[in-house]
Amino acid sequence: MAIGNAVERGSLVYIYDEKGRQTATVSKGSGANDGLKGYTSSTVNVRRGSLIHSFDAKGRQLSTSSAR
Repeated sequence: MAIGNAVERGSLVYIYDEKGRQTATVSKGSGANDGLKGYTSSTVNVRRGSLIHSFDAKGRQLSTSSAR
Protein backbone atom coordinates (compact mmCIF):
# COMPACT_ATOMS: atom_id res chain seq x y z
CA MET A 1 0.00 0.00 0.00
CA ALA A 2 1.42 3.36 -1.04
CA ILE A 3 1.16 6.61 0.89
CA GLY A 4 -0.96 9.12 -0.99
CA ASN A 5 -0.96 11.98 1.51
CA ALA A 6 0.14 12.97 5.01
CA VAL A 7 -1.44 15.86 6.91
CA GLU A 8 -0.55 17.47 10.23
CA ARG A 9 -3.52 18.41 12.42
CA GLY A 10 -3.07 19.46 16.02
CA SER A 11 -0.67 17.09 17.75
CA LEU A 12 -1.05 14.28 15.19
CA VAL A 13 0.04 13.41 11.66
CA TYR A 14 -2.58 11.54 9.64
CA ILE A 15 -1.42 9.14 6.93
CA TYR A 16 -3.64 8.33 3.94
CA ASP A 17 -3.33 5.81 1.14
CA GLU A 18 -3.56 6.62 -2.56
CA LYS A 19 -7.37 6.26 -2.43
CA GLY A 20 -7.69 8.79 0.39
CA ARG A 21 -8.36 6.25 3.14
CA GLN A 22 -6.73 6.94 6.49
CA THR A 23 -4.22 4.21 7.30
CA ALA A 24 -2.51 5.53 10.45
CA THR A 25 -1.91 8.40 12.84
CA VAL A 26 1.37 9.25 14.57
CA SER A 27 2.26 11.82 17.21
CA LYS A 28 4.18 14.87 16.02
CA GLY A 29 5.68 16.02 19.31
CA SER A 30 5.13 19.32 21.06
CA GLY A 31 8.19 21.45 20.25
CA ALA A 32 8.12 24.56 18.09
CA ASN A 33 9.95 22.78 15.24
CA ASP A 34 8.20 19.43 15.64
CA GLY A 35 5.82 18.02 13.06
CA LEU A 36 5.53 16.63 9.56
CA LYS A 37 8.69 17.24 7.55
CA GLY A 38 7.70 15.44 4.37
CA TYR A 39 6.52 12.19 2.84
CA THR A 40 7.06 9.92 -0.13
CA SER A 41 5.01 7.02 -1.46
CA SER A 42 6.68 4.77 1.11
CA THR A 43 7.63 6.90 4.15
CA VAL A 44 6.41 9.76 6.32
CA ASN A 45 9.03 11.81 8.17
CA VAL A 46 8.10 13.46 11.47
CA ARG A 47 10.31 15.57 13.69
CA ARG A 48 10.11 15.09 17.46
CA GLY A 49 12.65 17.18 19.31
CA SER A 50 16.13 16.60 17.91
CA LEU A 51 15.14 13.43 16.01
CA ILE A 52 13.46 12.64 12.70
CA HIS A 53 11.34 9.49 12.76
CA SER A 54 10.35 7.69 9.54
CA PHE A 55 7.11 5.71 9.41
CA ASP A 56 5.50 3.44 6.84
CA ALA A 57 1.89 3.63 5.60
CA LYS A 58 0.63 1.72 8.65
CA GLY A 59 2.40 4.00 11.12
CA ARG A 60 5.16 1.53 11.96
CA GLN A 61 8.45 3.23 12.76
CA LEU A 62 11.15 2.36 10.23
CA SER A 63 14.09 4.46 11.40
CA THR A 64 15.26 7.37 13.51
CA SER A 65 17.97 9.89 12.69
CA SER A 66 19.33 13.13 14.08
CA ALA A 67 17.57 16.29 12.89
CA ARG A 68 20.87 18.24 13.15
